[in-house]
Amino acid sequence: MRQNFWPLRSFTELADVNAQARQWLQEVANQRRHRETGQAPNERFQPESLRQLPAMLPDCRDAAEALVHKDMRLSFDGNRYCVPARYVGHKLTVKGDASSVTIYDQHHEIVCYARSWQRGQTFGAERFEKELHAQMAAADRSATQQRLIALLGPAAHEYLERLADTDRSLSRQVRELFVLVREYGPEAVSAALAKAHAARAFGADYIANILRQQQQRREVQPPLRFKDPALNELATDPLSLAQYDAFILRSRKESRDRTASETQPTQLDLYVPPTGSDDH
Repeated sequence: MRQNFWPLRSFTELADVNAQARQWLQEVANQRRHRETGQAPNERFQPESLRQLPAMLPDCRDAAEALVHKDMRLSFDGNRYCVPARYVGHKLTVKGDASSVTIYDQHHEIVCYARSWQRGQTFGAERFEKELHAQMAAADRSATQQRLIALLGPAAHEYLERLADTDRSLSRQVRELFVLVREYGPEAVSAALAKAHAARAFGADYIANILRQQQQRREVQPPLRFKDPALNELATDPLSLAQYDAFILRSRKESRDRTASETQPTQLDLYVPPTGSDDH
């Protein structure tokens, strides 16, 4: 336009400028072959080949970058807004308009709040603190489950997964399984767990019933046999501690009597010569 249309032209009014410009476009500019595309604009930009561009509205919201503190809150326009705990220590983008406040991690929207024109307000604390407590509890349960799996073996992992699908409290079931481990030992509980899993009986009470049913009295070990038959026939009297107890009690009584006699005053210590006596 500057180099090919304006030079050496004269105009009487704005309407004359527009008329000459349209004529120049139709007869000159849009008829010439473009050096980049290799086509004339009239050939390239036919109406039937053009598509409507999407509406690109300008983002006129108030925008700021804010740091997420350890309490999962960031500050914007006099208020504090909560985000998930994983963003602690990160800088996020906050955009606000007349009706909403939206928080972004780059271009990803994290959470949106209704705009409040008051000051000193905190939003989202109950939601995200509850989520954090749930995550901490899940982490604790996971650590407890890992300890139980280490005791009972890999089969316990699948059993706990199936147990979690029931309506039972998983944390309570894990605690009861630990009690059974202390009472019966890990090997017995692991064997009972395998039987309960095969029967699709998921619960610490089922495992406890299996252990009680299979519990047997400990076998009595046979007596020790010596190579010498005479030693095998040797009979000994049962060991009695009565004489030992009597000796201990007698020694204690004698010790108490000796201590008492040493602390009592003798008659010599209590003798006081009469006054005026010549016997010195």
